[in-house]
Amino acid sequence: MSKLFSKENKEVFSSPLNLNNPVAVQVLGICSALAVTSQLKPAIVMGLSVTVITAFSNVIISLIRNTIPNRIRIIVQLVVVAALVTIVSMLLKAFAYDVSVQLSVYVGLIITNCILMGRLEAFAMMNGPWESFLDGIGNGLGYAFVLVVVGAIREFLGNGSLLGFQIIPQSFYDMGYMNNGMMTMPAMALILVGCFIWAQRAAIEKKENKK
Repeated sequence: MSKLFSKENKEVFSSPLNLNNPVAVQVLGICSALAVTSQLKPAIVMGLSVTVITAFSNVIISLIRNTIPNRIRIIVQLVVVAALVTIVSMLLKAFAYDVSVQLSVYVGLIITNCILMGRLEAFAMMNGPWESFLDGIGNGLGYAFVLVVVGAIREFLGNGSLLGFQIIPQSFYDMGYMNNGMMTMPAMALILVGCFIWAQRAAIEKKENKK
């Protein structure tokens, strides 16, 4: 049990949440981060979907890595990811159809997400199932964290709501308050992600300078 939660495994899990965030540090998965963050709910669903798919695709590839011929390893990885994406897409349509419609084609495009393929190739192909599972969960949650932050800011400032519930009181609007319509535009997602990347890297640099 102690080996499962060793210092190395804890680092594998926590690193993508902090010093090696896939979006802020590695600048991966930017396209979907910009596309699905106009509201908080689809951002949460997309983040959780990528987390689940990354974790289980890592485990599957790790389990069969020694049997995959090197020349077709990318094809095998794509097949595994495509199967998991199909399952997640079907579950969303069955239990969260409205969110599935909002996410549109972006659920299917998880197949080409740089984070997924990067972790399969760089980690799962060289490590055991448990370590690969932790790596997948960590990177998925690191990606989801950025989506949730950007989605919350855009929905709150752009619509005055969170998860569809009105947060800014009607009295504010009666006094002349107006929602920031720019927050609903894709360009603002890029700006917010850029600000997040800047803040993350500044924090990392400051932490390193203290050592």
